Amino acid sequence: MYTKSNMSTITKDDVKYVAGLAKIAITEDEADALTAELDAILGYVNQLDGVDVTGLSPTYQVNGLVNVQREDVAQDYGTTQETLLQNAPETQDGSIKVPRVL
Repeated sequence: MYTKSNMSTITKDDVKYVAGLAKIAITEDEADALTAELDAILGYVNQLDGVDVTGLSPTYQVNGLVNVQREDVAQDYGTTQETLLQNAPETQDGSIKVPRVL
């Protein structure tokens, strides 16, 4: 597989191995094309190792939003459990009874 000790290329065997893990059937032509494409992609990713990020702080949030969650408040819709259960075809112990699903 593609590791730091073997950064030059990805092999056709690597592509076939990953395709096998993903349960994807690929032809020899597809393996050749994917080998070239993945090698190019990993080459671009490898370029990130050379970027100087000294003095830069990590970017965790890019849109400035802070805690956009709503307050958890119970809503009273003016009905009771009994009223709602009247609409169910069958009930048992305050719940809607449904067929067993196994």
